[in-house]
Amino acid sequence: MELDILNLFLVLLAAWLGGQLAIRLGYPAVLGELMTGILLGPPLLGLLHGSPGVAVLAELGVLLMMLYIGMEIDPRELGKASKGGILAALGGFLLPFGLGYWVVQEFGGTVVAGLFVGMAMGVTSLATKSRILVDLKILDTRIAHVMMAGALITDTLSLIIFAGIISFATSGSLDVGAIALISLKVSLFFLVSWLLGLKVFPPLYRWLQKVGLTGRTFNATLILLIALAFAELAHLAELHGILGAFIAGLLLREAIAERKLSHELTGLVKDVSLGFLAPIFFVTAGFQVSFEVFQTDLTLFLIVILFATLGKIIGTALFYLPSGYGWREGLTVGAGMNGRGAVEIVIAGIGLQAGIITQEIFSILVFMAISTTATVPVFLKWGVEWLRQRNELVRSTHGKDGVLIVGAGPVARLLAREFARVGSVTLLDTNEENCRAAQEMGLNATHGDALEDTALRDAGIENVGLLIGLTPNAEVNVLVAKRAYEEFLTPELYALLITEGDSGLYRQLEHIKAHPLYRTSINLNNWNNRLRNNLAHEVVKRVTANGVEEIEQQFNRGELLPLVVRRGENIRLYGTGDDLQEGEEVVSLTIA
Repeated sequence: MELDILNLFLVLLAAWLGGQLAIRLGYPAVLGELMTGILLGPPLLGLLHGSPGVAVLAELGVLLMMLYIGMEIDPRELGKASKGGILAALGGFLLPFGLGYWVVQEFGGTVVAGLFVGMAMGVTSLATKSRILVDLKILDTRIAHVMMAGALITDTLSLIIFAGIISFATSGSLDVGAIALISLKVSLFFLVSWLLGLKVFPPLYRWLQKVGLTGRTFNATLILLIALAFAELAHLAELHGILGAFIAGLLLREAIAERKLSHELTGLVKDVSLGFLAPIFFVTAGFQVSFEVFQTDLTLFLIVILFATLGKIIGTALFYLPSGYGWREGLTVGAGMNGRGAVEIVIAGIGLQAGIITQEIFSILVFMAISTTATVPVFLKWGVEWLRQRNELVRSTHGKDGVLIVGAGPVARLLAREFARVGSVTLLDTNEENCRAAQEMGLNATHGDALEDTALRDAGIENVGLLIGLTPNAEVNVLVAKRAYEEFLTPELYALLITEGDSGLYRQLEHIKAHPLYRTSINLNNWNNRLRNNLAHEVVKRVTANGVEEIEQQFNRGELLPLVVRRGENIRLYGTGDDLQEGEEVVSLTIA
């Protein structure tokens, strides 16, 4: 098998250009990559083509991408989302399954073909959806964990049903024994994975550290080998290899005790997968589209697409209601689970080879996989923005619900007092007088240097979900944020930048997924001195139709320093880039 280097180069170039264009238009890169494959590949222009070598790289790319997704997600958070995931999986599978079976029967198809199409319509693509979650930067949200849990459950359920359909089609009767055997293999796969991840990997890694085998290259090779081994274990259990790679990532995240090394290896896998190999998979997925269905089976095609989309979204939302998280979150989860992709295409191919479905139905299913996946970035982006605007986008932070403010000056103390209304807050400062003043206000304050690990641990950094760097030294603020990101996995990071022209510090914040506290520079020392001398005081401004512009103008003139935004029982930092909504309250400092 010879690799066509020129074709590979063109596929990667097209993927990169298509992804960048999609990003510029405000959508995830995966949508651009899929559309690039359709436009430049065999379906339309035919400038790009697949090959056995490219197919191998695409398969490896999706495996490594799932390894990266697993390493990014806290398995404890996935467990917390299991209830919602089960509800979403059942609703998102049963309704489209029933609709798929019915529509095939209405168009004169066989019972087996109806069951097969229904099962294919109920599938949720773990791979494509995971990439979209990465692109939208919502991997740490509750909806992301619900979708991941739901996709795992749905894919496992569909593959077990698929085994029953294959058995029925080949033998003419339902082989209960075959289905039971596959269920046993799946159970053994998860049991073996759990034993390896919790009982074997941690002591093995400690032993490797003890004998000195801890280099970055060695660890990178080791995790790639483990990912491929788990993918093969999944194949042996008659599951798709992407499930094995995902499980490997979850377990490796817990096995690698050094958090900084874990971050480095996760970043390495991300660069190799999302930056090089995974785009090949998404571009070549577009190659499989056939436009002949528009001439031969247009009505059936449109009905399948419509029922697959509405069945997945509505079914998920209805079954999700008992979770107590609301119908808006249910619709968003359903929109995110609407994509099919790798598993559905693999299943369709096997069904075609087994003679269960015709070439026409196969083409419809492939096109359904591509078209429904193409809706996910659009619908999910809308849903996420909808939840964010209503302050209903919940970030999942297992055991990390505290707030740590580095700096305990007068402004920091007032900010801490606001957050203390709804949760645990700690201030950390090298100035003992500032710490005493905070303690006199009833606040938790720790005396120490935030650049030292011991001080951060004493301040409870390991249980912190939000860190705010609020010292008069911008470099200290950024360095603390960087340390919290690399060593303590703090989910939300904000740092105050003091002067204009801090472009280098802005870039550092962007690199660690942190944010500047305000969209413009402020003079913290001036506000601290004003508070000390009673030249400034706290005010609460209710946002009205015209109030947003007034607040912004006063802030830009230096007359007002907004601290937090209240909405009911929820509090968020001001200046995070969110638009203020009418009825919210802005707690600010103003010149006396």
